[in-house]
Amino acid sequence: MNYIIFDLEWNQGAPEEAGKVETLPFEIVEIGAVKLNDSREMISEFSELVKPQVYTQMNYITTRLVHLKMSQLENGKPFKEVMKAFLEWCGEDYVFCTWGNLDLLELQRNMVYYGMEPLSDEPIPFYDIQKMFSLAYEDGKSRRALEYAIDMMGIKKDIPFHRAFADAYYTAKVFDMIEEPEVLEKVSFDTYSIPTSREKEVHITFSNYNKYISRGFKQKSDLLKCKDVTGLRCYKCNRPLKRKLQWYTPNGKHYYAVGSCFRHGLMKSKLRIRRNDSLVYGVRTDKFISKEDMKLIIERKEKAEEAKRNKKNILEE
Repeated sequence: MNYIIFDLEWNQGAPEEAGKVETLPFEIVEIGAVKLNDSREMISEFSELVKPQVYTQMNYITTRLVHLKMSQLENGKPFKEVMKAFLEWCGEDYVFCTWGNLDLLELQRNMVYYGMEPLSDEPIPFYDIQKMFSLAYEDGKSRRALEYAIDMMGIKKDIPFHRAFADAYYTAKVFDMIEEPEVLEKVSFDTYSIPTSREKEVHITFSNYNKYISRGFKQKSDLLKCKDVTGLRCYKCNRPLKRKLQWYTPNGKHYYAVGSCFRHGLMKSKLRIRRNDSLVYGVRTDKFISKEDMKLIIERKEKAEEAKRNKKNILEE
């Protein structure tokens, strides 16, 4: 299997053009990529400019970061032509890799705008090298700029940053230096397309937690009533858990619960509510925790409830 490490540069137009097309907030103007073999050796390169069709002026932020001028892009090729060439170059057996989690979303958004089918009709597994860098070298939560990672890892800067090919090239360099097996197993999922049925839902277990991506529901209330989404089962032995903390939310978007397995101990579940067009879906992670972790969760719950009470009292005054 090959690794396709790609990067996009996009433009949202000058301020007077921002939001011009609601379904295309960011128009791709460059695609750059490197292909690695299963030993993570570079075996091929891809780089193409895309001629803009929607935004005819450069946003000042794009100009500052990307160092591209509209006059250069006039020599680019139409998006569909570039995209077809890119997919042909990718080949058959590969997995995408990106720095961050936005590139696959914007790539498919541009594809659909130009009348192409998205890359898949279900979530796409990919490697988020930015997240993997954080897991390998920091706290797993921070999200650093690519150049920060290059400097920290002592990688030679032999081409300028902030062009699509260069950023893909440097992302590949970072990826090549990550060796921890527990990090390399951490595949991410792009959810431009979400599961369309219970059978197509995503269930994946890593060394230290379990992840689940639900099918879509018309209403959040329907999702929260679904036992597949909110039922608590031990992901190691599949036994129902004894509830220690009922589902609660501090903000209406993230929900938390804790259950206990007599074999494996306390398990915390976190449910994120997300929207995909007209449907809502859930991304849930389950992780075993200590009794000390449980105490901290209860403290956070009590603080969240107190904040809600205080807010309600203020509104009633």
